[in-house]
This record gives sequence, C-alpha cells and structure tokens, in this order.
Amino acid sequence: MAAKLRLRPPEPGTAGLYLAVARGAFRRYSTYRAATLAGAVTNTAFGFILASTFLALWRARPGLGGYDTTQAVTYIWVSQALLVTVAVWGGGFQDDVQERFRSGDIAVDLYRPVDFQGWWLASDLGRAGFHLLSRGALPVLAGALAFDIRLPTSVTVWAVFLLSVLLAVVVSFGLRFLVALTGFWLHDSEGVRAVMLVVAMFFSGMLLPITLFPGALGELAAVLPWSALVQIPTDLFLQHRTGGAVLGALGFQAAWALALLAAGRGLQLLATRKVVVQGG
Repeated sequence: MAAKLRLRPPEPGTAGLYLAVARGAFRRYSTYRAATLAGAVTNTAFGFILASTFLALWRARPGLGGYDTTQAVTYIWVSQALLVTVAVWGGGFQDDVQERFRSGDIAVDLYRPVDFQGWWLASDLGRAGFHLLSRGALPVLAGALAFDIRLPTSVTVWAVFLLSVLLAVVVSFGLRFLVALTGFWLHDSEGVRAVMLVVAMFFSGMLLPITLFPGALGELAAVLPWSALVQIPTDLFLQHRTGGAVLGALGFQAAWALALLAAGRGLQLLATRKVVVQGG
C-alpha cells in the first residue's frame, strides 16, 4: 500500500515527554538483568584477552601509538565499556524501527504529534545511560582489580569524559538513524547494518587505536565520524589530549553530531513524502 504522509509538528511542551521516553528506555533495559549480567561478563572476558595481548605487544614495542603500557591496557578497558554504550555494533532503537517497518506500524509513528527523530534519540540516550552504568562500569572495575590501569583523579577530566561519551552516543545515533531510514526504500536494512558494523568496528578505534593506523589511512580515520565513538572519549579519559586539544576533540564530536542529525532530518523528510507500507 502506497500512501503520502505528512509529518505532524511536535506539540508544545514535548521536552518533558522526551525525558519520559529516555527514562522509560532506561527502565526497559534495566529489566533484562540476566542479559545485562551475561553481556558484562562477556565484555570482561574479551577485555582480559585483549588487555593481555596489548600488554605483550607494548612490552615488545614500548610507546607504540603514543601510549605507554599502562595507557594501552587502560584503552582496552575503556573501549570495552563504550562498546555497547555507544552501540558500535549497532542495535538499540534500530531493532525497534526495523520491526515497525516489517509490521507497518512505522506509518502510525509518523502521524504522532511527536518528532520521529527526537523520540528515538531520547530512547537511545536512555538505553546508553543504562549500559554505561552496567555494562560499562563493571568491566572497568574488573580491569582495575586485575591490571595496572590509569583512572583520572580530576573531577574535570571525568566531566569532560562523560560529556564526550554523550556526544559519542549522539554521533552513533546519527549514523544508525541514517541506516534505519534506508528501510523506507529497502524495507529491511539488515544488509546496510552489516556493512556499517564492519566499518564502525574498524574506524572507531575499537579494534586498535587509530594512532596505530599507517599514513593516509590514519589521517582519514581521524576525520571520519566513527573516530568520535571510541577513540576520542578514550583519549580524553587517558588525558592523551590536553589543553586546546580537549576543546578541539569535543568540537569535532559536536560538529559531526549536528551534521548527522541534520542529514537524518533531511533524509527523513525525503523518505516520508511517499511511504510504502510493507504488507499493507
């Protein structure tokens, strides 16, 4: 069934609604206690494997990538904490949107007096908040008990790190929202999601710090939006960037966040001019 849909503008006073959506998402994910514990254990197990590997590599090549041995091991545990928080592998609201494409409920979403993009961003922020406190904090705690890692002692550094994580989540949302919107044309974005997963894992600094990438590849990776997901927050946590470089890093994340949200807004308007509801 083909139907022309017009997005209804959000009604006044929806800020409280978005906050409620974020709280609801936080509570929703907190109900899956067994899955959360299993995920935290998995992150911790991979953290031990990767930290041991990095420890051996940096002992053989001290100062590799501009990190000392302690920083390199810490990098692993912080990146494991961010893996699910910033949804490097995708998921979160994407799964819900994909299911609504399959059921045709996406048409109902577009008629609601709440901004489509804003609704899912609020939901994703709630999800990220829960995962940072659970699947983020637990692996770092385990790593701190088993390895010599470097934790910030300054409240300012922690505040900058948390701000960077927030911006990383918004950048991640912007990327995943663009992928989700391909469902308006493909009806199933799984193929695009699979490609984006590989790209995100490689260019985010999840597998290796981007500073280890050679030549032009490293320069390219540093300016792509995926570097805002893991590399930048982790560098700020390690105080690998100081002074003006801190503001530059946060500005880089903010610029990509705004650009991706604007691109998502434009693609959303283009997609909803004519919507094909699958199965209708």
